[in-house]
Amino acid sequence: MILPIYIYGQPVLRKVAEDITPDYPQLKELIADMWETLANSEGIGLAAPQVGKSIRLVVIDLDVLSDDLPEYKGFRKVYVNPHIVEHDDTNTDTSEEGCLSLPGIHEKVVRPTRIHVQWFDEDFQSHDEWIEGYLARVMQHEFDHLDGKMFVDRVSPLRKQLVKGKLKALTLGRYSCSYKTKPVRR
Repeated sequence: MILPIYIYGQPVLRKVAEDITPDYPQLKELIADMWETLANSEGIGLAAPQVGKSIRLVVIDLDVLSDDLPEYKGFRKVYVNPHIVEHDDTNTDTSEEGCLSLPGIHEKVVRPTRIHVQWFDEDFQSHDEWIEGYLARVMQHEFDHLDGKMFVDRVSPLRKQLVKGKLKALTLGRYSCSYKTKPVRR
């Protein structure tokens, strides 16, 4: 089932999400719905808070970029209870980011190129890895959602001031996108 994407201004996007246990109700169905929602919205990552669930769950599909980034051919992963343990700030990269919860807004964000991450897969097998490159950027973006943060929180004060009007428009429901959304109700 395609779920609505929660738009900037929704309180769930600013809450710190909770870890879950293997007996979380209908977890497999939620994961399947998140995959379907992600495919429908043509995104590459989706965090549970973006569909109204304040839990630590993320799906990432980089296979859609495999024409340009062949190393991600077949890359589709579920991250349960992911936590960034450490950022390696030795090298950073500046790239433009967008977000399904912020339709129409794209800004350059500086992020470390290497992070140490711990998580469980959908079968609750534990993983502990150093992640580098583009996947590290995507993970940081998506895992920020689990900590109540969004990429616009990571832009310079000047850029933040420049997008203030666009952010206000989102909270007022003035935006357009091709996927199902849940705007802020005033």
